[in-house]
Amino acid sequence: MGFWDPAGFTFDGSVENFARRRQTELKHGRVSMLATMGYITPEVSGKFPGYLSPSSELKFADIPNGLGAISKVPAAGWAQIVAYAAFCELSQNQSAGTPAAKGDFGWKVLTASDPTERQKKLAAEIANGRLAMVAIIGMFFQDGLTGSAWGDWALYTDSPLRAFESELGAMAPFGFWDPAGMCADGDVESFKRRRATELKHGRLAMFACLGYIVPEFYKWPGYCSESKGLPFQEIPNGLAAVSKVPGAGWVQVFLFCGTVEKAVLVHDPTRAPGDFANGGVLGVPNGSAMPAGEGRNRKLISEIANGRLAMMAIIGMLFQDGLTGSAWGDWALYTDSPLRAFESELGAMAPFGFWDPAGMCADGDVESFKRRRATELKHGRLAMFACLGYIVPEFYKWPGYCSESKGLLFQDIPNGLAAVSKVPGAGWVQVFLFCGTVEKAVLVHDPTRAPGDFANGGVLGVPNGSAMPAGEGRNRKLTSEIANGRLAMMAIIGMFFQDGLTGSAWGDWASYTDSPLR
Repeated sequence: MGFWDPAGFTFDGSVENFARRRQTELKHGRVSMLATMGYITPEVSGKFPGYLSPSSELKFADIPNGLGAISKVPAAGWAQIVAYAAFCELSQNQSAGTPAAKGDFGWKVLTASDPTERQKKLAAEIANGRLAMVAIIGMFFQDGLTGSAWGDWALYTDSPLRAFESELGAMAPFGFWDPAGMCADGDVESFKRRRATELKHGRLAMFACLGYIVPEFYKWPGYCSESKGLPFQEIPNGLAAVSKVPGAGWVQVFLFCGTVEKAVLVHDPTRAPGDFANGGVLGVPNGSAMPAGEGRNRKLISEIANGRLAMMAIIGMLFQDGLTGSAWGDWALYTDSPLRAFESELGAMAPFGFWDPAGMCADGDVESFKRRRATELKHGRLAMFACLGYIVPEFYKWPGYCSESKGLLFQDIPNGLAAVSKVPGAGWVQVFLFCGTVEKAVLVHDPTRAPGDFANGGVLGVPNGSAMPAGEGRNRKLTSEIANGRLAMMAIIGMFFQDGLTGSAWGDWASYTDSPLR
């Protein structure tokens, strides 16, 4: 990690603030190391013999390990601990600039006469202290939950989630899984209401999945509506059926659902959610068919699991049907996607095809797409020139003068960002005029050609009209330019960043001497 400061506490480069934080870190680390040992030692080597407080007849053996000891140790004991900690803190001068401020108290276990050995020991203490700070927080957390720093979940009997661990639907490998904490309040009534709702959604989803699958293999004979002359065979499968089924049909569907909800599957508060005495017709065991016990629970659990699976499945079916016109449709059928308008455009390259993660072209506006593509090409061309402008002067610079009047040789112009302040104003005017000439007089867009395909652009490596006719060869070159331009845009940003930090586009971290982190 080197010097690791992800929160940016030391970005201000203040030595005093850094030294104060380092001193505080050392103290926290030492306290944590002592606290960690205070947890471990009584577990391994036992406890002191005799009395902690003879007047209270309190033996050391009676003091529990960990957080449980807080309420057992007498006030006089805590006073001694506080007094000892204060003595350690105040017995030496730890003001800024002193060896103690850097953790060197002259105690030979943590220091040494040899500077290299001393540095190594102090660095080891910092590392051990960091580890101990993480460890003690973990011990506190486990101790607070389970009553032991090495406790397991089975000991956490007070968790509100445990109220539902034995409920139906708590299945391996997750057990009772509630990542959103919906049941963290331990409210049994709220849990039962949610479970009943989940079961209803699951049952509806299972019917809906079957409603998608069965008509692919079998449809009723006869008429869905004789008065309209509508046979079942003409009802399309899936979402397209919504507009085909007559209103009277939807009324029947609605009434059937209401009958099942209000007259058939009526909840009995004395039974588990989803366990309906008259629900056997739906595959859930009823009271007479199967008594309460392992068999009934297994079937009810299976229904919950199947319902969850069906809820996921029906959402996938609806999504695919909405996109492609079929629950099993593929992308090739999604002909109405605005993105497909640009699938055959230059720059749609494997493995992504036409890649637009930000949805810039989701409106399918061809003019907006062409404007963005032309802008991308210009940025790419400029970036390619800029990259070459960084690389070439490393190997070759023009002979002679950049400015004779100023006695400025090309050899004196530094490479990269440092050149900005060296090139005379007249030089920047020439650069600006050259760019304007290329933009307004050379690379003039022809609306009848693809973005970037300039009739007189061959001088830049893009085929012009006379050199190569429209076809695979030209498209391959134009596509290559787009790809190279994208690479160059990434490259030039990296060069600028490294140059700005280190003074060179190929500089390393060791050259970044002005960093406040150093």
